[in-house]
Amino acid sequence: MQFHKYHGLGNDYIVIDPADAGEVLSADQVRRICHRNYGMGSDGILFGPFAGSRGDFGLRIFNPDGSEAEKSGNGLRIFARYLWDMGLVDADAPFAIDTKGGVVHAMVHGADGLITVDMGTVSFEAADIPVTGITGEVLNQPVCVKGRDLVYCGATIGNPHCVVLCDEISDQMALELGSSLENDPRFPNRTNVQFMKVIDRNTIAIEIWERGAGYTLASGSSASASAAVARRIGVCDQSIIVHMPGGTLDITVKDDYSIRLTGPAAKIAMGTLSTEVWSGTPPEE
Repeated sequence: MQFHKYHGLGNDYIVIDPADAGEVLSADQVRRICHRNYGMGSDGILFGPFAGSRGDFGLRIFNPDGSEAEKSGNGLRIFARYLWDMGLVDADAPFAIDTKGGVVHAMVHGADGLITVDMGTVSFEAADIPVTGITGEVLNQPVCVKGRDLVYCGATIGNPHCVVLCDEISDQMALELGSSLENDPRFPNRTNVQFMKVIDRNTIAIEIWERGAGYTLASGSSASASAAVARRIGVCDQSIIVHMPGGTLDITVKDDYSIRLTGPAAKIAMGTLSTEVWSGTPPEE
């Protein structure tokens, strides 16, 4: 099985073409490939391209625990870069990618290699995210986690997000509280979690706990959701730089809360998986 490995600001994905895999990967196969000790190691697998019913290219996104993600901003930039590397798209020419979380439009900039992705429109409605026990928009809601009283906003851009409003943030906060929030019963599909600090009208910083992956250096959908929340609650303007431990992304939040994201993607390696990756005792989840 051939693979290509990339990272977007330290958030690494393995791209596997269905033509090489021969079939859809099982959850066990995904876990083995993504395992940092037993496999190649990655934050997920991008399975594509295949014929998409709603776009130029179809894409399935798998988390390292074997579950399937609806959408990933870093994953989409990486997949766009992969398509460009393989000669399947032209520079400065937009194309559509069909994901479980909806169709997105992407473009690789020939001048600097940056990738722009139109991520779709953010909704703050409880029914869309989903969040139980509340109706209407999920804004400035209280939640108690491990004895700490917090305030969060809910959002979806095809996948669920819980944006926690903070005066100060740290990786330790994400590591300590992220899993509890991800699995809180009010989020029936679980949720991605962002701990957000507003720096000024055009700048925010976030620490990220990603559903199915854990602590993450960067996330495009998390950056998009956080920027949208910052604009919705009136603390930021349309153009927002999002700082993450892995680097920064430029986000434009339009008046209808549709999101345009621009950032890099870098190639790490390509090669062939050995059949021995499937042998032995499965690694613990």
